[in-house]
Amino acid sequence: MSKDRTGDKSAKDTHYANLRRAHRDAKRERGEIPTPREDKRRKAPADWRPQPLSPEQVLLYGLHTVRAALDNPAREVIRLSVTPNAAARLELGELSALPFPVETVTPQDLDKILGPDAIHQGVMLETRPLPHRRLEALRDCPLILVLDQVTDPHNVGAIMRSAVAFDAGALITTMRHSPTESGVLAKSASGALEMIPYIQITNLGDAIEELHRLGFQTIGLDSEGPQPLEGTFSGEKIALVLGSEGKGLRQKTRSIVNDLARLDMPGAIKSLNVSNAAAIAMYAARQHLKR
Repeated sequence: MSKDRTGDKSAKDTHYANLRRAHRDAKRERGEIPTPREDKRRKAPADWRPQPLSPEQVLLYGLHTVRAALDNPAREVIRLSVTPNAAARLELGELSALPFPVETVTPQDLDKILGPDAIHQGVMLETRPLPHRRLEALRDCPLILVLDQVTDPHNVGAIMRSAVAFDAGALITTMRHSPTESGVLAKSASGALEMIPYIQITNLGDAIEELHRLGFQTIGLDSEGPQPLEGTFSGEKIALVLGSEGKGLRQKTRSIVNDLARLDMPGAIKSLNVSNAAAIAMYAARQHLKR
């Protein structure tokens, strides 16, 4: 007698569909494929407004982002809101056994909190901000990155991913004119927020002077810098300083850094997106530090 394999086929199809979806989601979070176009997404209610958050409250979302946060012992979790499907994909096990409150929700529940533009994948984590780190703790780091008023959280998140890839010791920004720790920043960083200190300081000039006292050679990236970056390195500890797109480094920052350097590019376009410039500069710095 022949066996009915409809059930087996359905289970196999579901399994491979889940694998394809997980692979697609991972590529999307790494920025390798675009997010859905706006006209294909759910429309926000006309009266939707983001809920106000306290300074001690951060909402993280997305499978990869939340998984990285849960794996970070320095991250203080307040509450996890998750759909049954997302809980299974995160492999959380018995939800009641987790050491923090868990709420089972629908995707629509999260849409109401995060808005329709947030690709939350059925999970949101309410946490405290990560502990503040002092510049003094960077004394033994050979490579760090400093941002001078780079305001776009997507750019900062992409820079953060590259900084982790090149094993930079920290990403330093100012408290003003820079993105705070947030769901958008964490999603753009695709887990990297949990892997590198994100240090926000009050005064960038004072911070650069402190880096000098700690033995760092500070190099400001400028498209019209007097010499190529590769010929600028001289120390064993490098702090690369990058400015915002359009404006570049502020004049005061340019006057404080040890050196100004450019990325030499043979093509007609001489300037790059700040996240791309950061990756190239860190690669060059690592080549110098290996010598």
